[in-house]
Amino acid sequence: MDILLSSPAMNVFEQMALDECVVRSRPHEITLRFYRWTAGDAVTFGYAQFISEVRRALAERNFTGQYARRPTGGGIVFHEGDLTFSLVFSAAGRPADIYKNFHAHIHAQLSRLGEKGQIFDKNLPSSAYAPSVNHTASACFSNPVENDLLAENGHKILGGALRRFGDTVLYQGSLQVPQARQNPAYKQAVIAAVRSYLAADLRPQRASEKMLAQASELAQKQYATDAWTEKF
Repeated sequence: MDILLSSPAMNVFEQMALDECVVRSRPHEITLRFYRWTAGDAVTFGYAQFISEVRRALAERNFTGQYARRPTGGGIVFHEGDLTFSLVFSAAGRPADIYKNFHAHIHAQLSRLGEKGQIFDKNLPSSAYAPSVNHTASACFSNPVENDLLAENGHKILGGALRRFGDTVLYQGSLQVPQARQNPAYKQAVIAAVRSYLAADLRPQRASEKMLAQASELAQKQYATDAWTEKF
């Protein structure tokens, strides 16, 4: 069964852990989840990024909140009002093609809301996708990559990161437009995009107490630890 999974407000470590728990427990099914955040801003950064560079970037922004290494790639993302969501599904093909196709469906749905934007379609060198450029941590929403979604003014409004677990894909995305979290139309646009892209019949379901307990334990034993945070 395809699920629109609801979960309680969580901190950044628990969010990462719950996504991994969904992958482990539902690897062959479609699961879309919108994050609900506990109070305070948070930051996530890509799996392969160097912690020294990440901390330097956070200091430049005077950021003092919680930050966590994602299980997916990409760069630094400041979660300060964005609509954050994850999607777990089975898919063949190259990650770049999956990214392109999914973002095209979201773009189409956002266009119906009057969000006039464009898909970033420039071919960039492989160095643009590196976790570090000139000893500076990659910043997702400062440096768009191919198939990210840009607003009319060129500002990036949608980015995401993928990771394969065998045949299962974990996508973690961030939509950064005004009132992204407060306006339910943006959630509905993402839901419609998932339904059209994957022919998914998403049925609302709450995360079970068992899954939430597993996520809490994984957050404490992995995502909130110095060993994970300072992995690179």
